[in-house]
Amino acid sequence: MASSSLFAAGRRLLRLGRHCRSRSHNPTPLLLLPTRTASSPRGRTYSSERPAARRPLGLQSTLWPLGHPGTLLAPEIERWAEKPGNRLRPVELERVVKELRKRRRHRQALEVSEWMSAKGHVKFLPKDHAVHLDLVGQVHGVGAAEAYFSNLPDKDKTEKPYGALLNCYTREHLVDESLAHFQKMKELGFVFSSLPYNNLMGLYTNIGQHEKVPSVIAEMKSNGIMPDNFSYRICINSYGTRADFFGMEKTLEDMECEPQIVVDWNTYAVVASNYIKGNLRDKAISALKKAEAKIDIKDSDAYNHLMSLYGQLEDKSEVKRLWALQMSNCKRHINKDYTTMLAMLVKLDEIEEAEALLKEWESSENAFDFHVPDVLLTGYRQKGMLDKAEALLDDFLKKRKTPPSTSWAIVAIGYAEKGDAAKAYELIKNALCVYSPNSGWVPRAAMIQMILKYLGDEGELKDVENFIHLLQAAMPMNSDMTEALSRARMREAGGAEEEAQSSTKASG
Repeated sequence: MASSSLFAAGRRLLRLGRHCRSRSHNPTPLLLLPTRTASSPRGRTYSSERPAARRPLGLQSTLWPLGHPGTLLAPEIERWAEKPGNRLRPVELERVVKELRKRRRHRQALEVSEWMSAKGHVKFLPKDHAVHLDLVGQVHGVGAAEAYFSNLPDKDKTEKPYGALLNCYTREHLVDESLAHFQKMKELGFVFSSLPYNNLMGLYTNIGQHEKVPSVIAEMKSNGIMPDNFSYRICINSYGTRADFFGMEKTLEDMECEPQIVVDWNTYAVVASNYIKGNLRDKAISALKKAEAKIDIKDSDAYNHLMSLYGQLEDKSEVKRLWALQMSNCKRHINKDYTTMLAMLVKLDEIEEAEALLKEWESSENAFDFHVPDVLLTGYRQKGMLDKAEALLDDFLKKRKTPPSTSWAIVAIGYAEKGDAAKAYELIKNALCVYSPNSGWVPRAAMIQMILKYLGDEGELKDVENFIHLLQAAMPMNSDMTEALSRARMREAGGAEEEAQSSTKASG
C-alpha cells in the first residue's frame, strides 16, 4: 500500500505541473492557489476577483497572506497605494515594520524600512534609526550594524541607537564588545532604564553563565534602577536553570513585594517550567494555576504557552480544558493556535483527535500553511505510522495543494530511519522537485549519503544522474555524488559487456 501511495504521489506531482524538469539555479515552482468552491463555502480564496460590495483590503490585510519570506513587499505596497482611495500613512508603515519584526520576518521588515525612508514616507528619528539598525544587524550582521551606527549624525546617536547596537552585540554573544559598549553607554549617561541590563543578563543566559545574572540585577538596584518584569524573569530562570529553587522562590517573593511590579502570567509560567524540569509536579501545577489567573482571557499566546507546559506534565485534561477556553474566549484562532494544539495531541498520543483537528483547521478560513499539517506528519513519523503520513501527503495532492520540500522530507526521514533507502529516495526526489532556495530547507546529509549509496549500488545510471542534477540545486557537488555516479557507470558498463559476451556466444 505504501509503495503504491508513493507512485501515486509522484504521478500527481507530474499532473500538477511540478515534475522534475531541467532547472536553472532559481527554479520557479508552479503556484497553486486555493479557490472557493460550492462544497467548501468557508474556504479562503486569494483570487483577485472580490465581491463588489466588499470593502477594499487595507494595507496589512493585503500583505499578511504573502507569507513566503522571499516575497518582496515594497512593490506590493506601491501597487496597493496606486489603487483609488488608498493612502499610505507613516504610522501604518511603521506598524507593518513592527509586525514583521514580531513575526521574525526581518529581511522583509528591513526592506520596508529602507523603502519608506528612501521614498520619504517617514523621516527617521532616533527611535526609527534604532529599529533600522537592529534589522541591519539581524539581516547583514554586526559589522553592517556598526557601519550604520557610525554613519549616523551625532544628534541621532541617542540612547536608543546605542541600545540597539548593544542588542546586536549581545544577540551575537560578543561578550567583550557588549561589556565595552555598555560601559560607554554608562559614561554617556545612557543607562537609565532596565533595558541595557536586561540585554547583559540575556547575554549571560545565552552563553550559559547563569551564575552571573543575579549580580547584574543587584548592580541595577544599587544604581537606583528598578528591575522590570523581564529583569526578574531572567533572574528567576537563572536560579531555576541551576536547580536553585530557594533562590528562585526568594526572587519571586521579592518581585511580588515590589509595589510597582505586577507579576504577569509569563513569570509564573517560567517558574512552572523550572519546577517541571526539576520534577516538582505539585509546585509546577500551583504556579500554572497562578499563571492562568493572570492571563487576559483573549490572549491566545498565553493559552498556547500554558497548554505546552501542561503537555510536558502529560496532563490531557488540562490541555483540553485550556483549548476549549481558548476556542470560547478568543475571537480568532490562527495557525499558531492549531499548531500548538496539534503538537500537544500528538505528544499525548491522541492521534485520532489530532486528525480531526487538522480537518477542522482545513475547513477554517485560515491561510493554508503546511507548517500546520507538518506537525501531524512529524507525529506519524515518530510513531512509525508512515503509511498514514504518505496517505496525508497524497490527500493534499488530490486537493491540488502541493506539499513543500519540508513535508516530503519529514516522511523521507522516517523511511531513512528504518533503513529503507528506496522509499526515502522516492520521497526526497519529490522534495527536490518542489525545492525553493529561499525555503530554508536543507536535505539531511546522512540521509542523502544513504540514498546516494543505494543509487550507486542499485540505481540505473539515468536515475542517479537525474537525482544528482536535482540535488545540486540544494547542495554543492561532493564526493558522495561523484562516487555514486562512478559506481553506477561501472555497473552499467559491466552490464553492457556481459550482454555483448552473451550475444557473441549465442551467435557462435
